[in-house]
Amino acid sequence: MNSDNNTILDEIEKEITEPQLNILLTTDEDDFRPVYISGNFNEWRTQDKEFLMEKIGEGLYHFKFPHDFVYPKELLYKFTKGDWSEVEIDKYGNRTENRSCKQNSGVRKEHVAKWRKNWLPFKPDFLPQVKLISDEFEIPQLNKKRKIWALLPHDYDLSSESYPVLYLQDAQNLFNEKAKYGNWEIDKKLAVMAEYKIGKIIVIAIEHAEKDRIKEYNVGKTILGSGQGKQYIRFVTDTLKPFIDANFRTKPEREFTGIGGSSMGGLVSIFSGLMYPEVYGKLMIFSPSLWVVPKMNINNDFEEEAQDTKIYLYAGGDESATMIDHVKRFKKKILKSEFINDKMKIKLSINMEGKHSENYWSDEFPKAIEWLFFNTKDN
Repeated sequence: MNSDNNTILDEIEKEITEPQLNILLTTDEDDFRPVYISGNFNEWRTQDKEFLMEKIGEGLYHFKFPHDFVYPKELLYKFTKGDWSEVEIDKYGNRTENRSCKQNSGVRKEHVAKWRKNWLPFKPDFLPQVKLISDEFEIPQLNKKRKIWALLPHDYDLSSESYPVLYLQDAQNLFNEKAKYGNWEIDKKLAVMAEYKIGKIIVIAIEHAEKDRIKEYNVGKTILGSGQGKQYIRFVTDTLKPFIDANFRTKPEREFTGIGGSSMGGLVSIFSGLMYPEVYGKLMIFSPSLWVVPKMNINNDFEEEAQDTKIYLYAGGDESATMIDHVKRFKKKILKSEFINDKMKIKLSINMEGKHSENYWSDEFPKAIEWLFFNTKDN
């Protein structure tokens, strides 16, 4: 902390006469992102405008608790830049423990050395075990073979625990450092989630069909022509999932089983949930190509079976002129039944700066995993 900030802090401290608690925060690493206080007093919400700190200088922030604030016996809190992917870390890149305070008045000085950005950095010791299930896994429904991977919790071999499972499309772009358009870095994001004890999960990554990718992810007859999506979905559901459940310690029930992807991979994942609501209780849908099926039919059978399905729906404002409208209409269509509206949970996440790219899907991935599988709050 520089001497100018020391002087400012001293001056502010002298001027504080109100009885409520004031927090003065300095940070070595400052940028345009606002700083929030998240704690046991606001259910650990990370973008609570009532606990937004005022920036009073470069690397210098101030927050004054309201006069009517009800202090818990012990105030527990952390500083974030608006999300757990942007939470404070120490100067070595390690997670910090919750801060604790029992005073209800006066001044408390705090310091943050660094901040996470897009969930990184990660600790190699927490990286998932990446196992190649097969170079040529048989797809009898399509008379093809495919490369399929499993990402297991880092301590899978040291445990007897069973885990929820997420089936993801487009494995080539999920953790491959040499991917042409970048990758989601799900291995690194899972490492950070493990370090933070958010929860452990098995990810099954299915490679796409290269030149036949669109045909394989296209369900039925659409704007793109006749696709093989139904056969592909039957492969994942009727062939791959039973194999995974037989060979790994999974929680096979629908409430612990998810499927997801982006773009056309997001679209085929939607149809997976429509065709097999009794199998998939979680859908992770990023930037889905809904324009391909402008008149998607959501039948009554889906409503009855999928009443407690959770859907994480993401779109970027800088993807196309129609992306956000499409996902909003899709959400409205899903929730058109009052029966569904009471039971199903859909979280719509929109990043107005988001582009149609792996970088933005990477940022959204841990948020979606946490909400779909490990968030026990009713939201």
